[in-house]
Amino acid sequence: MVTKSKSKIGRYNKWGYIFLIPFFVVFIMFQLIPLVFTVYNSFFENYMSGLVQIGPNFVGLKNYQELLSNKDLIKYFNNTMIMWVMGFIPQIVFSLLFAAWFTNPSLRIKGQRFFKTVIYLPNLIMAAAFSMLFFTLFSRVGPINNLLMSLGILHKPYLFLSNVWSTRTLIAFMNFIMWFGNTTILLMAGMLGIPKDLYEAAEVDGATPTQIFFKITLPLLKPIFVYVMITSLIGGLQMYDVPQILTDGTGDPMRSSMTLIMYLNRHLYSKNFGLAGALSVLLLVITAILSLIVFRVMDFKSETK
Repeated sequence: MVTKSKSKIGRYNKWGYIFLIPFFVVFIMFQLIPLVFTVYNSFFENYMSGLVQIGPNFVGLKNYQELLSNKDLIKYFNNTMIMWVMGFIPQIVFSLLFAAWFTNPSLRIKGQRFFKTVIYLPNLIMAAAFSMLFFTLFSRVGPINNLLMSLGILHKPYLFLSNVWSTRTLIAFMNFIMWFGNTTILLMAGMLGIPKDLYEAAEVDGATPTQIFFKITLPLLKPIFVYVMITSLIGGLQMYDVPQILTDGTGDPMRSSMTLIMYLNRHLYSKNFGLAGALSVLLLVITAILSLIVFRVMDFKSETK
């Protein structure tokens, strides 16, 4: 009997492995193999000098040394992190607020489906289209400047895309608009998974709504918070399309909105594959380190409580 049951389980497991084959095939072809080639190319000198191809010549860690000694790398990393933080903080605040509203049965908000659809819609719009829209709205002769001048707030057009902080704010605002709906859905799923008995017991003990939110809801949402923060961080480090289109690829003013991926794209455009590969590997290492820090910090906070 034991042998028959084991063979039956083995047959069921076989189908599970068969259904996993397409995933592994796609992963190996489109992720693992390109990753291996990227790491391989990072150890070679391989670029175009005019119409002449230089390399590939093995240079070891020279590409990494050149990147790490370049002050621009730190500057572009700071630009990326500043714009990510500027977009992530309002994103998590508004997402928490909307998720709490939509999951609170006592509020009885009408038209919830409509509002949920509206806040998620920007996530479905292509970032390129969104960037072109904002580029038009906030240009020197755009509707925003015309509106502000007609109201008497401005006497002459304000150059939104020629000021460091207004450009960064626009980029952060666009990322916030595009992604806070997705974060709201994730937080709502987490809140709906919290047992109602905990809330009822807290209310019986005389806990206020604020105490319930900070003492029950937020601690139990920690796994969702870790997931949201790490995925948002990875997306922030990969920030490219919005600043690329909004600044026409220059990262101006004064390269204050140039991101790491825009910097990487410059190496790819100039066909400097060695430096591009080294920068890609550095980005992978930076992403892994920052993600580990976030995970450890969030885990430490939960343990201290």
